[in-house]
Amino acid sequence: QVQLVESGGGLVQAGGSLRLSCAASGRTFSSSAMGWFRQAPGKERDFVAAISWSGGRTYYGDSVKGRFTISRDNAKNTVYLQMNSLKPEDTAVYYCAAMPKYYSGGYYDRTSYDDWGQGTPVTVSS
Repeated sequence: QVQLVESGGGLVQAGGSLRLSCAASGRTFSSSAMGWFRQAPGKERDFVAAISWSGGRTYYGDSVKGRFTISRDNAKNTVYLQMNSLKPEDTAVYYCAAMPKYYSGGYYDRTSYDDWGQGTPVTVSS
């Protein structure tokens, strides 16, 4: 099991930027693919971005392509989500998630992830 703690959320104006961080502890972080999901009030938890355990492959939801960038620093056991050109529709609680060790595939499916953080809220004002 891996413990995940998100940080970096907050209130930002439309067009602004935020960088979310997710610090991991527990099982070997560098062996787990990582993902970011988000959930707006009254809506399902949606895929935002994912990165393979090696960091060599990244995946993005259509609504954030070209604006968000996922990265990881295995030496720091941390995964990041750089969010630029934020829009009011990006307002949500953002969750970090980890896949089982050495698992690959199903990056867009939240059921592929077995450990989740508590989430960090992001509010984008118009």
